Amino acid sequence: MVHGGPDVLELVDVPETHAGPGEVRLRVFAAAVNPTDTMARNGSRAEQQKLDPPPYVPGMDAAGIVDEVGEGVTTGVKVGDRVIAMVCPNANHGAYREQIALKARAVVPAPAGTTHVEACTLPMNGLTARQSLDLLGLSAGQVLAVTGAAGAYGGYVIQLAKADGLTVIADASEADEALVASLGADIVVRRGDDVASRIREHFPDGVDGLADGAVQSERVVPAVRDGGAFTAVRGFIGEPQRGVTFTATSVRGYDGEFEKLDRLRQQAEAGVLTLRVADTYPAAQASEAHRRLEAGGTRGRLVLEF
Repeated sequence: MVHGGPDVLELVDVPETHAGPGEVRLRVFAAAVNPTDTMARNGSRAEQQKLDPPPYVPGMDAAGIVDEVGEGVTTGVKVGDRVIAMVCPNANHGAYREQIALKARAVVPAPAGTTHVEACTLPMNGLTARQSLDLLGLSAGQVLAVTGAAGAYGGYVIQLAKADGLTVIADASEADEALVASLGADIVVRRGDDVASRIREHFPDGVDGLADGAVQSERVVPAVRDGGAFTAVRGFIGEPQRGVTFTATSVRGYDGEFEKLDRLRQQAEAGVLTLRVADTYPAAQASEAHRRLEAGGTRGRLVLEF
């Protein structure tokens, strides 16, 4: 893959990899398509990729079956196990491939009773949501606001926050209001540039923390109370103000966090987390999946099947 529009995605042959010490190899059957994949493809991440030789293989979510286990693996995963993993892409080391070798701590059992397609929607977005909540550091009984609540990340933030005992106020379009409420939001307000004021209507002093999945950045900072916490995806850090603690959620920091991903697996099995699939595509139609994702409006993840 070279940088460009969806049509630059094409099938290529790459050298076979094997599981080294402390690694396992997956036969990948499904890989979720995420916005970060489109950024890797279109050149938005070119500066980060400049040291990596092409071809570039995107993809951060994989589900499949372990077909090789290296020496020194102590996680209990064995050949034949159905598993999921978050992948941090590097050159041709991305989830959009039939086989991939990963450090063993990045690979956990797939949630029982799920298909590969369903299971692959959990790792990256689930870990991103978990990291956001960990960064915000809220306690049971406090109030969290979520923007982009209908998306995969936002939905997981809501469900994990409710499991943590938080009160959740979330945004939604009129069409997504019922969906966001079904995910567990206590209060749903209309999305838009004025969402901060809508949140303040319910919490005049502001919320304790805000997870900004809609990348509204400085427009939603006013929803947070003095001394509260704010975290965002895509690297936004707000200007110092009112004692608000700003953090950037960057899920690569949770690469190899076996216990955290395995806990998400358990929560999916328990019904705490909902695995949402919008549609599936053969791997050869990755360009169509990217085109549809970039058109907007998908609810749940598009998934490539290998």
